[in-house]
Amino acid sequence: MSSTSPLSPSADCLIHARWVLPMNHPGRCLEHHSLALAGSRIVAIGPTAEIQARYPQPRQQLHLDSHVVLPGLINAHTHSPMNLLRGFADDLPLQAWLERAIWPAENRIMGEAYAAEGTRLAIAEMLLGGVTCFTDMYFFAEDSARVADECGIRAHFASPVFDSATAWGANADDYLDKATRLHDRYRHHERISALFGPHAPYTVSDAPLRRIAMLAEELDVGIHIHLHENAGEITQAMASHGLRPLQRLRQLDLLSPRLQAVHMTQLAPADLPLLAEHRVNVVHCPASNMKLASGICPVPALLEHGVNVALGTDGSASNNNLDMFEEMKLACLLAKTATGDAAALNAWQALAMATRNGAAMLGLEQELGTLETGKRADIIAVNLDAPNTLPVYDPASTLVYSADPSQVSHVWVDGQLLVQERRLTRMNLDDCLENARRWGQDIIRLTTQELAS
Repeated sequence: MSSTSPLSPSADCLIHARWVLPMNHPGRCLEHHSLALAGSRIVAIGPTAEIQARYPQPRQQLHLDSHVVLPGLINAHTHSPMNLLRGFADDLPLQAWLERAIWPAENRIMGEAYAAEGTRLAIAEMLLGGVTCFTDMYFFAEDSARVADECGIRAHFASPVFDSATAWGANADDYLDKATRLHDRYRHHERISALFGPHAPYTVSDAPLRRIAMLAEELDVGIHIHLHENAGEITQAMASHGLRPLQRLRQLDLLSPRLQAVHMTQLAPADLPLLAEHRVNVVHCPASNMKLASGICPVPALLEHGVNVALGTDGSASNNNLDMFEEMKLACLLAKTATGDAAALNAWQALAMATRNGAAMLGLEQELGTLETGKRADIIAVNLDAPNTLPVYDPASTLVYSADPSQVSHVWVDGQLLVQERRLTRMNLDDCLENARRWGQDIIRLTTQELAS
């Protein structure tokens, strides 16, 4: 079966693959198929011989005879500058991790340079791990967005909102002003966009949340929030508001397809139809939830109710990596363990969470998340000719349960080859690593001074 576009008689690149997982139908795997790219789009998919005959003189062609080609992975939640805090405060529960370690450290180090260099390091890790698109929530989002644009990756920045002051903002009104200005700057950009990022129900009061609901509707953008992350959040919400956080957000008119609810480990049975009714998106972050002992998101139950569930890594300070292959595997294993059902979440569902579901969360399912004619050429190739992935009986299962980021050989975003044979084409990896070493030394020095004082 093939699909072609009559609008592009020539091709910039032909990708000939052993397997293609278009991710538009569960279980569909195309063997010995090829993709034709022109500009930023996929213009044809079909059997290799057919595509070679249709496009006899491409500008470039790659023969990936031991590779599986699939849509680029979408990391639906991270804090990219926090790559510079990887391993800084391990083995603590969420509130102690935030209040005793992370927030004090951030007060010492936060700034434009920190945001930019942390984001650059994160993007290098993500591209080399097959991530072509990510949603980020962190301070100095304008600096992270600039770096993402330079690096060629696709990114969505949930500009954070708090009630309290930080090195980046004075109050909720200040944060919202920064968010709207970031949106205005990138509103017509092909790869970079901005949305609202209220940190969590316990750090943002009702008035700013109501204003966010109004502005998101007016500007037609999403709302990205940590929600129902651990049991303590629920207890605090009941004490402060007499409502569970989800019920409170409902009263504030925040439940809608715009809402991207991250973590969601503490869900009651009544919450599931509510999420489905309002078509709220959920982002599952299994590694971070496990490491902070926050709980387990009930992914199988959410999917059964028709809720869209995407997949994220969270930040490297609480994960401690941006490895979407690990997240897919952990999502499956957690679901099986939590339900006692070995079929609770399968490899195809995990791959969908990391591709098409992430695109749907962003409202970009017509552009991203599957390999189809006319869609944007956000594509990765993974070499399965390795000791940990041979033999291959089912490429999808092999990717989820056996593969790792080091097997990602090629990455395209908008048809631009950003990783070629494991080499970053638009970034200097040596510079990223050297900057990370220097920042690590500076962070130790600065935080040691803070403790001493």
